[in-house]
Amino acid sequence: MAAGQELTPTSYIGHHLSFNAQAVGSGDFWTLHVDTLLTAVFLGVVSIGFLWSVVRGATSGVPGRTQAFVELLFEFVDEQVKGIFHHGDRHAFIAPAALTVFVWVTLMNAMDFLPIDWLSGVLFENLLHVHAWRPVPTADVNTTFALALSVLLLMIFFHVRVKGIGGWIHELFCAPFGSNPLLWPANLLFNFVEYVSKPLSHSLRLFGNMYAGEIIFLLLWLWAATGLVGTVFAAVLGLGWAIFHILIVLLQAYIFMMLTIVYFTMGYEHH
Repeated sequence: MAAGQELTPTSYIGHHLSFNAQAVGSGDFWTLHVDTLLTAVFLGVVSIGFLWSVVRGATSGVPGRTQAFVELLFEFVDEQVKGIFHHGDRHAFIAPAALTVFVWVTLMNAMDFLPIDWLSGVLFENLLHVHAWRPVPTADVNTTFALALSVLLLMIFFHVRVKGIGGWIHELFCAPFGSNPLLWPANLLFNFVEYVSKPLSHSLRLFGNMYAGEIIFLLLWLWAATGLVGTVFAAVLGLGWAIFHILIVLLQAYIFMMLTIVYFTMGYEHH
């Protein structure tokens, strides 16, 4: 925070929930959250680079700990895809995409474990002179909506590739209630609601959980600023919440991955 500014719960939380937003063109209608974009891209490169380096250095003998961990991760994701996707070679796209989503979302969620005052305050404000930086990309609804919309567009792409553009349009108007022209409006409305609800539920579930976790961490760090007793209680409660938050981080990444697999699979199914 700015030097000399009085610390209040409102100012502290509001400061740490401010994005590093840059307007695109004139006006403020289109803005880029630079912190979200750069952090997400950096973690994407880290996740892909890590997996690539392990696979590139893999041996057929007794695997090391890192290789064994990655192999377990591969097998875990592959088993999830195998249980849902039964429409061809899952290794061509679905399984790699699911693995990428799981690892990337897990890393973005895990940024919540970094002490916000050290990262945002010491590193960005004091050293880089950047006065607003939110380190958790999945606590930004723009990130989760972008991921969910990407999954939706890929699902529609699979629909069109499997059924053709005519078959997909026919399904929009004739499923699930039948092909009678009188039922076309009801079918189209039903499918419209389904297409809208998928990215909404897919994105808001992840965003809501990570945003709530971010708020709780901020409240705990704010408590630590009240004195020695507050610092002790904040440290104990923060450790407990961090341990519990590990489950949330992994569970939300798992749910997001599973819904991605389900939606991809729906692109291959006929009504």
